[in-house]
Amino acid sequence: MNPILIAATLGDKIDSTFFGFDIWVFKFFGGIQNGFLTTVAKIFTSFGDENFVIPMAVLAVVLCFFKKTRKLGFSMLFAIAIGTIVTNVIVKPAVLRVRPYNTLQATSAWAEYSKWYIGAGALSESDYSFPSGHTTAAFELAVSVALCLREKGKKKLSWIPPVIAICTMGSRVYLMVHYASDVIGGLIVGTISGVLAFYLAKLACMIFEKVKFLDNIDAEKVVKKITKKDISPKAGTATILAATFIIFLIAFVPSLSSSDKPRCDYNAELSQQYGIETEYNCYNEAKTDEKKYPELQEYKGKHFCKIHYKQLSGQKSILKRL
Repeated sequence: MNPILIAATLGDKIDSTFFGFDIWVFKFFGGIQNGFLTTVAKIFTSFGDENFVIPMAVLAVVLCFFKKTRKLGFSMLFAIAIGTIVTNVIVKPAVLRVRPYNTLQATSAWAEYSKWYIGAGALSESDYSFPSGHTTAAFELAVSVALCLREKGKKKLSWIPPVIAICTMGSRVYLMVHYASDVIGGLIVGTISGVLAFYLAKLACMIFEKVKFLDNIDAEKVVKKITKKDISPKAGTATILAATFIIFLIAFVPSLSSSDKPRCDYNAELSQQYGIETEYNCYNEAKTDEKKYPELQEYKGKHFCKIHYKQLSGQKSILKRL
């Protein structure tokens, strides 16, 4: 059997299994939707954006060179690596669950959902839906940082990252770009990634302590030599927080601009013509690369986003076998 169809079936299975639950959650968020909450949702969703996560990975690398923050740096770095690989390299391509603003167009839920989706800004994403990458990213960082803070005895502060992650998770459903089941999947993957990363960071630090030349690596010595001052714990914490805030602004500011990215439009007429259930006019940002995704012979003159290209090409190969 074609692996693409198997994968697509997994996404379809999740759709059908959690349809009632997912729609119920959409109705809840749609019922409380307003301009203020939409802005708040965009603020929190930025904590899972790649424009936030990638610079945070760079910050994590820098922290690894300071002896006092090495465990925190390794923990963040490992968490991002594990979460990214599991979510974007393994699970999303395996499940192939299409975004709600695409699949729901062919259901009775579209009339209500479309109003909420447009009201939240009609955001368009270029990858698959399950699990939520933003939620995974938020929780992998939150859990890894929280565990490091708790180990240092800062239990009150350790609750802040998970609270932000929970708000990020909620924002993805509020903005109507993910099903509730997607963000629950992201929560699980992100939490496990964060815990694994924390213990891997402890192991890495133990190795550094046992290897003399590695243990001697400490950028604080260089900073002290340049500034001729010791870095106090408060100054170090303030610097990390300031860097994180700047990174957040880099991720958040672009979201302030109004989004007019069109979604993929469900085309019932063509669906009937070709005899399959998923026929789309694809206009979102995930345009197909003509070399990577050559024009499907059955759909001459049409180009699909990478999501629907894979879905349609998989179905076509199976239809030919039947």
